[in-house]
Amino acid sequence: MNSSEVASTIAPLLGSVGAKYMLDPETMAHGAAAGYPNGFAYYVAGRGGVLGDVDSDVVCAAFMFFEKSLIDKLWKEGIAVEGARAAGRRYMQSCDAWGEKNLANIADLEKFISPAEKLVASVDSSGLSLFAGLRAEPLPTQLPARAYRLITLLRELRGCVHISACVIHGINGLEATLLASGGEFSAKLHGWQPPYEDVERLRPNRDAAEKSTNEAMARLIDKHLSPSEMNQLAEQTTRITGSL
Repeated sequence: MNSSEVASTIAPLLGSVGAKYMLDPETMAHGAAAGYPNGFAYYVAGRGGVLGDVDSDVVCAAFMFFEKSLIDKLWKEGIAVEGARAAGRRYMQSCDAWGEKNLANIADLEKFISPAEKLVASVDSSGLSLFAGLRAEPLPTQLPARAYRLITLLRELRGCVHISACVIHGINGLEATLLASGGEFSAKLHGWQPPYEDVERLRPNRDAAEKSTNEAMARLIDKHLSPSEMNQLAEQTTRITGSL
């Protein structure tokens, strides 16, 4: 496969599997045991905590696809427990625990780790704040946890690139959410209340943003990985996610 084919192959797999730990009952239990009032506050403070002690508007900008007042409420509830950076570190512990449990029986994880870690470490993170914050957290040493952390890092990388593409192509967070597969269900889950505007006229904008995202990811893959490495990344991503 060429870099464009690799980018389009791994995108849905990383997007799905990389989010699995976030609202997993065991992740929520981990947050509850530490005093977080609910799993959603743990999610916002934990995922956004890598940005540091910032205003909720900064977190909302980094997340994009959530309604601002919901992020403000959950961010404040979450960081009140132990602060932003501690929340981020604890959330990564939950991430690593999910990887340890669910990837433990998958063989040869180093075949995924090698190209994934090379790509993650090599990317210029300019403009990719959430990815940069997550990358700054030390990788775990155990292979199942390390492989899963890298899956989440690649997911955040593409997510940050996609946010930039949506802005460039003139669609905001609500519009992008309504145009995505979850539609109105996702919009409500993310804090926006109905009735919703008909945004179908913006479908070409979203398609263009998706195309730009894939092209940008392909450029990064092509720049930092050899042809054999990028194909190994695609093959191993497919193998690992297929096992889950």
